[in-house]
Amino acid sequence: DVNGASQTGFMVPQGFLRRGSRCSNARAFLRPARLRPNLHTALSAFVTRILFDSARRAYGVVFDRGGEEGRGQEVRARREVILAAGAINTPQLLLLSGVGPSQQLRRYNISVVADLPVGRNLQDHIAGSAIFTIREPVSLLYSRLENLPALLKYTVFGSGPLTSLGGVEGVAFVSTRFVNASLDWPDIEFHFVSGTHASDGGSHLRRALGLREEYWAHYFSHLVDRDQFSILAKLMRPRSRGIVELRSADPYEYPKIITNYLHDRADLLVIKEGLKIARQVGNTRVFREFGARLFDLPLPGCESFEMTSEAYWECYIKHLTFTIYHYCGTAKMGPYWDPDAVVDPMLRVYGVQGLRVVDASVFPTIPSGNTNAPVTMVAEKAAHLIKAFWASAKTTGDGDARPPTALHSEEL
Repeated sequence: DVNGASQTGFMVPQGFLRRGSRCSNARAFLRPARLRPNLHTALSAFVTRILFDSARRAYGVVFDRGGEEGRGQEVRARREVILAAGAINTPQLLLLSGVGPSQQLRRYNISVVADLPVGRNLQDHIAGSAIFTIREPVSLLYSRLENLPALLKYTVFGSGPLTSLGGVEGVAFVSTRFVNASLDWPDIEFHFVSGTHASDGGSHLRRALGLREEYWAHYFSHLVDRDQFSILAKLMRPRSRGIVELRSADPYEYPKIITNYLHDRADLLVIKEGLKIARQVGNTRVFREFGARLFDLPLPGCESFEMTSEAYWECYIKHLTFTIYHYCGTAKMGPYWDPDAVVDPMLRVYGVQGLRVVDASVFPTIPSGNTNAPVTMVAEKAAHLIKAFWASAKTTGDGDARPPTALHSEEL
């Protein structure tokens, strides 16, 4: 459907589940392969640097494991190094190893191996939330989760409220008035959550989500022990871009993450339109049957605006928009003529040999949906690319074959 009608709609959420609980990629892929003679998994191993030789070929990594006696151990690769540390730690490790913007590396006295825009192009999905109270006892309060019947259903049958995907009971894809008419996918995803930040009575979520005390005391605390639900309006394709940078040359110091959320005003306007649609959905007949009512307590910092006004919801979004933890894009994949590209279409890092990145860092732009399945797809595709390359090398009889260097245009 070129008009995108097939791309919009409401549905139950999909997830990586097995017997009612989340099935991670480690459980799905590593666990079945754990007894292979060519696989070794080192627990509590912290990689601090990628090793390069004088020809700029990656030949191993340095890692720490345990106490002082476990520091500075090396493991060497006979063929190539695969980096899959995620969209935050992958750029940090590349930078610590001399792959990144030369100006930043020299600031910390790190020798430059390849001058690349590592850490740029950071993207994430963020969401605003429309909160509703309801009269029917159907939401996921802690009292309905922490009890023997719920625990038995989960452990014995893989069913019950504890199998909920983080409280998300439904999703929808909708288009706002700002959607690009030439594209065939919408710009907002709804998460229908059977609760709010206050559903656990303030025991964990308020801290896990980093809520300031003023928001808890003067806003969310009024929802404790009340049946409630949220409709999260998630921005699918943000225009704003962030940065991941080093704080120092110490691998144990967390990198600096500059998200730049809402830096482009277009992002704020799309979320605001998404929340407007969410409030309309919450006011439909089917939700009114549950006694749904928009939570009408003004958010701290926005009390001077009428809740029905555009200004209030802009203020609300600026104060209470939160991450969905879909960080990506910090080692962008692109053709050699793209000045922002870090890896080529075969996931090989430009300017060096024997190094690939296989994680969400390589996304040029964030997917219009959750990133779990796309990251798994990247890993599966990378596995086929790597196997095909080395199978070809074996067929040609070149047992010491090396992946060709991926070079920028000025180096060709």
